[in-house]
Amino acid sequence: MGQRVSQPEVRVLLLGLDNAGKSSLLYKLKHDISVSTVPTIGFNVEMIDARKNGKNISLTVWDIGGQGKMREHWQKFHQDTAAVVFVVDSSDRDRLNEARKELENTLKSNQLRGRPLVLLANKQDVNGALTVTEIKDGFNMRKICAGRDWFVQPCSATVGFGVEEAFRRVAQMVRLPSEPGAVKDNIKETVHHIRKTKH
Repeated sequence: MGQRVSQPEVRVLLLGLDNAGKSSLLYKLKHDISVSTVPTIGFNVEMIDARKNGKNISLTVWDIGGQGKMREHWQKFHQDTAAVVFVVDSSDRDRLNEARKELENTLKSNQLRGRPLVLLANKQDVNGALTVTEIKDGFNMRKICAGRDWFVQPCSATVGFGVEEAFRRVAQMVRLPSEPGAVKDNIKETVHHIRKTKH
């Protein structure tokens, strides 16, 4: 526990519609277990150990609920975010437009300007799931991600493939607190900010 103090910490926002598999992905990555989750009301926070340029870093992953009522509060979590991971249920073609609109709205935030994005094309193990190319085209990624690093990673929270790779990619893309243009994270300030902006 004592050595964590010395390693840089960056904050990652884990977003996506309800039932996209955000919490399942997070638990698979953190504990290597497949869990049946209930919809996240509020948020989960997990620290993930990662490596960047040969150094240990901590990704503080904020998994925010994706139901309609929760999405209204997403912007309260934008402050101090170093990267966004957006999870899409690749097998749910009916909600693809809804997911794209939510991602576009999120990326318009001034607080997230220039922050890297990893889009996780989850549920690739489901028959008929959209391919990465179909999702890139459907989301018009080149246009909506202009001015930021981005990557689309196929994965499955259930099977576990692609999950570690996705977060390794996030670790490579984020700017550490010591790097120019980085975000300084302070959990106490964030919680204070969230409480202050609640109605």
